[in-house]
Amino acid sequence: MNRDIFALLRSFGLGLALILIGGVGGGFAQAEPMHAIAMYGAPALPPDFVSLPYANPDAPKGGRIVMGENGSYDSMNPFILKGRAPSGISLFTTETLLGRSFDEPFSLYGILAESVETDAARTYVEFTLREAARFSDGSPVTVEDVLWSFETLGTLGNPRYAPVYQAVAKAEKTGVRSVKFTFSAENRELPLLLGLRPVLQKAQWVGRDFSATTMEPPIGSGPYVVDRFEAGRFVSYKKNPDWWGKALPFYKGMHNFDEIRVEYFGNPDVHFEAFKSGDLSSYRETNPMKWQQNYGFPAVVAGDVVKDEIPHQRPSGIDGFVFNTRKPIFADWRVREALLDVFNFELINQTLNGGAVPRITSYYSNSELAGDVANPAQGQVLALLQTYTADLLPGAVEGFALPVSDGKPSNRANLRKANALLEAAGWTVQDGVLKDATGVPFTFEILLTNGADDYIAAANIYIEALAQVGIAAKLTTVDAAQYTERTNLYDFDMTQQIIALSLSPGTEQLRYWGAANGAAPGSRNWAGINSPAVDGLVQTMLSSTDRTDFVTAVQALDRVLTSGRYVVPVWYQNIGRIAHAKRLHFPEKLPIYGDWPGFQPEVWWYQE
Repeated sequence: MNRDIFALLRSFGLGLALILIGGVGGGFAQAEPMHAIAMYGAPALPPDFVSLPYANPDAPKGGRIVMGENGSYDSMNPFILKGRAPSGISLFTTETLLGRSFDEPFSLYGILAESVETDAARTYVEFTLREAARFSDGSPVTVEDVLWSFETLGTLGNPRYAPVYQAVAKAEKTGVRSVKFTFSAENRELPLLLGLRPVLQKAQWVGRDFSATTMEPPIGSGPYVVDRFEAGRFVSYKKNPDWWGKALPFYKGMHNFDEIRVEYFGNPDVHFEAFKSGDLSSYRETNPMKWQQNYGFPAVVAGDVVKDEIPHQRPSGIDGFVFNTRKPIFADWRVREALLDVFNFELINQTLNGGAVPRITSYYSNSELAGDVANPAQGQVLALLQTYTADLLPGAVEGFALPVSDGKPSNRANLRKANALLEAAGWTVQDGVLKDATGVPFTFEILLTNGADDYIAAANIYIEALAQVGIAAKLTTVDAAQYTERTNLYDFDMTQQIIALSLSPGTEQLRYWGAANGAAPGSRNWAGINSPAVDGLVQTMLSSTDRTDFVTAVQALDRVLTSGRYVVPVWYQNIGRIAHAKRLHFPEKLPIYGDWPGFQPEVWWYQE
């Protein structure tokens, strides 16, 4: 092949290059090991990249950061359904074969794996491990560790790991440092998802029950090890001086602190006071009104504490009060829409946030994936939806918009709409109480965690509004352990749920909304969504071969989910708000995901 053709292939990118080469030779070219892989097209960074674009390769090393978390923990195993593990233990102490760049929708670069190989159809993936990769005890990371980890997580781990492993038809060792997984399902995301599975040390778990809780920290290959901890109170992660990966380009400018300490608080007010007094070096504020009103304490005035606002381009995700549609009272979409009408968002947002944060209007708000759910579907989105006409609720095709109130407590117009919908669904007010045809009152419980102050306040305003249409709702708050147990078993009527979504949603969507997962304990499908349209559109997403078709499928899915009226959405944070000690710093260059969950402390550093 001449130089002109090679230049043409480079200009189109890796994904199309493979296709063009196949056209020249009469079939797909033989796959070759690569330094990275993208969901669509080619990764942005070349094999010889120096660092991730949002990391500072010259960041100084050393110092410590002390952060806080609300709640507690009772296990050191974050990979199973039982127990509650401390924040960050997987992120700080374990590693994956590939690592994500948060400046691209979905591209992965080699970490434990020096290369990744797959074919054009992505029917398999083969990883070659780095010879230097070591666990924290100095033992090598082997193919046997990878095979054991993936099988164990997929069969004994948290149910979120199961769907991907169930799609593996064959797992085999193909060389001293090479391992290959062949897939039984058509899903272009599977090679990337396996690349993000944590790799654990097989030897640590010989003769032990992996599915049982334990207070022994996992042996991982990550930058930190658990140094000291007191269950439910704090955990301290210490930088491993012999960490094998410190020279990798992927990690340049990352994991800069010698110590990361996480303190736990049973009360968010105590948490904030600990930050004000200097016991914590950073605090993430989620309430914009508090951001404006509560940060006049002396350390801020003196300049010892800095307030930073960090923009992002990621989807809003969904956050709000989710209906458990397994419960008969919430099975009818008209009832769910009526309760959407009763929820006075404008009043609640003004009361709690000073009206400063936007409402979630669809599952993928704030991104191109959302489309225009409030107006009629058109073009290819409409064509996809028409495949599932019999399964769609009103609004999926015609357009669905959340109700808007006048912000007054009376909310008369929306309450009239709610009353009409409830009556059409067979509920009538009798002596001031909403009852069904047999005289059973409409009552339900809103389950929240202790300390979720904003949501507790919102729920109380909601309960008062519900009483105006004859519904008796009650609020129950429990500790974090009880909350986890009850939500894992779907033992609730309504509760708050937050699901963060990326610019490249994929297989995890089945765990969030898929019918099969909603029937099993421990999934994130708390709503109990059972929709052939949802399942089918997720499969269309997963089989898409280019970004345009993928976005179309997500926009159609978004319309089905939004019109399903499964959640009473609240607000989303279109910026991150972090207050921190002035000696803590982060790079000026921000990725498209903004302050993703690991942004602090992964790319932060300490400097006086």
